[in-house]
Amino acid sequence: MPTERGLKVLQAIVEDYVSTREPVGSKTIVDNHSFGVSAATIRNDMAQLEEEELIAAPHTSAGRIPTDKGYRVFVDNIQRLSGLTEVQKRAIHSFLDTSADLEDALDRSVRILAQLTQQLAIVQYPSLGRLQVRHIELVAESETHVLLILILDSGRIYQRVIETPRCEPESLAQVRAVVNRFLMGQLLTSLDANRAAVVEVVGPEMAPLAVAVLDGLAGLVDDTRTERLVVAGTANLIRRGNDFTGSVSPILEAIEEHVVMLRLMSEMEAPHRGVSVRIGHENTVSGLVEASVVAGGYEAGNTEVAKLGVVGPIRMEYSRNMAAVRAVAIYLSRLFED
Repeated sequence: MPTERGLKVLQAIVEDYVSTREPVGSKTIVDNHSFGVSAATIRNDMAQLEEEELIAAPHTSAGRIPTDKGYRVFVDNIQRLSGLTEVQKRAIHSFLDTSADLEDALDRSVRILAQLTQQLAIVQYPSLGRLQVRHIELVAESETHVLLILILDSGRIYQRVIETPRCEPESLAQVRAVVNRFLMGQLLTSLDANRAAVVEVVGPEMAPLAVAVLDGLAGLVDDTRTERLVVAGTANLIRRGNDFTGSVSPILEAIEEHVVMLRLMSEMEAPHRGVSVRIGHENTVSGLVEASVVAGGYEAGNTEVAKLGVVGPIRMEYSRNMAAVRAVAIYLSRLFED
């Protein structure tokens, strides 16, 4: 592990290299940063960082650039994220507050995130299966159609009209009571586990109605599974093509494989101020070995329902991008609360 000054030298190298895309030498560090020591002392610190494989020489020049391991140490030791400006915060707030519905909110979220970071941005669709049931209401629309209303602990309401066997109001009320008895306070993923118990309690006569209601609930969950991604800012990635040794095509192909990206983002825990970072070869997706992924979760009812993030070159402004991901996640969570 580097010394305290060694960490500051590493930070200076990362920041200068991200800013200029040029290898950083000891003289540049002395000129641009207030270390209060000689260039020879900085060279000794750089030699130690190179020995620890945190920086490397890209060619015969005296300058050094961060390695994947160096970026990891830098990210792990970020003391303060680059805060967004008041203008940026207001832009997020006003842009998301005017969302017409869930789909519009996610579309707006991914676009504002791509704009703030100048990276490729990704937002997952939320999954109802991760939320708890507050109440289920059944309203007769006709003799064979019922309006199914699902109220979740996040406060959000989902509804759909389902086809049912002919039933009397009394039967509908009994099925509603039993379904609520078994599902209230439970995750929607417990539907299958409680199905047999619900059918048994309502009895053979009302079992077809109960099955129709349970199938309707399962359909709502299937409609909102997280196997969907919204992507924006592909042009941002292409513009940064010089930051990759080869083509950006492998990265774009990896992102197009939604199942692969969903698995990667689901693996990313968020220990660092609610944001997780995968750098270069830390990514389990082969197409992303020259990229970094910054991701954070957004919530409904204090439960994470999906993730959002950005994908870009390893040479990126981590602090700013982490702050942007966290900010958009917070605003999106607030939308769900409302």
